[in-house]
Amino acid sequence: MKLTKPVPGGPCWVELSTPDVGAAQAFYAGLFGWRSETDPRPEAGGYTTARVGEDAVAAFSPLYRPEQRSAWTVSFATDDADASADAVRGAGGTVLMGPMDVFDEGRFAVAADPSGAVFTLWQARAFQGAGRFNDPGALGWTELRTPDPQGALAFYPAVFGWTADVSERFTHWGVDGADFGGMKAQDEGEQAGTPPHWLPYFTVPDTGTTAAMALTSGGEPLSPPTHVPGGPWVATLRDAQGARFGIITPSRFGIITP
Repeated sequence: MKLTKPVPGGPCWVELSTPDVGAAQAFYAGLFGWRSETDPRPEAGGYTTARVGEDAVAAFSPLYRPEQRSAWTVSFATDDADASADAVRGAGGTVLMGPMDVFDEGRFAVAADPSGAVFTLWQARAFQGAGRFNDPGALGWTELRTPDPQGALAFYPAVFGWTADVSERFTHWGVDGADFGGMKAQDEGEQAGTPPHWLPYFTVPDTGTTAAMALTSGGEPLSPPTHVPGGPWVATLRDAQGARFGIITPSRFGIITP
């Protein structure tokens, strides 16, 4: 990911909704070395921030509805959550919640693109978002899995002004040309197993080693460590509560043998 900090239109935060926050803390601490802090205020609902060093990199929250599935959600930064929510509606998406204020931290809304992939909008006040990107344990890439790539190519640039570098097999999303993520098409079989979604990838020094650690901690492989020609090693996993996520080892870390 070429972004090094949250910028308008780019990813700024990721959070996991899970039925067992304590188990999730232990799982990801083992993989990424995260240190977690739970907000003690009752109105925060058990919201827990994960840190690498002193920098916030992700969060955990309990499931708030019985039908809710364990999943990661990617947040995108905006200067005006209300205007961005209007843009979502105008481009054919849905605003599922908000916009609303979160203490003095910022203003957010939960939205979905026309295919149903959920994301959030974040207008920063006291809290800007992730304190680091691309370092071990921090967000290093985001990826949209959708059955409707053409619809996404119309929707996201209209809402966020993204640039899109489209090839036959993959699309790269960028802010002013700075890539931060991509898009893959879901076939019918894949969509039957999971709905359209945004998938966060966390940076690790060795994709193969981290994938093996995840399996011994109750995780499950979805795709094996794979080398992108001329680029990083990547793998996708499911954690012990069923949430999907990816890991990525940038080429700057050297050649990794899974």
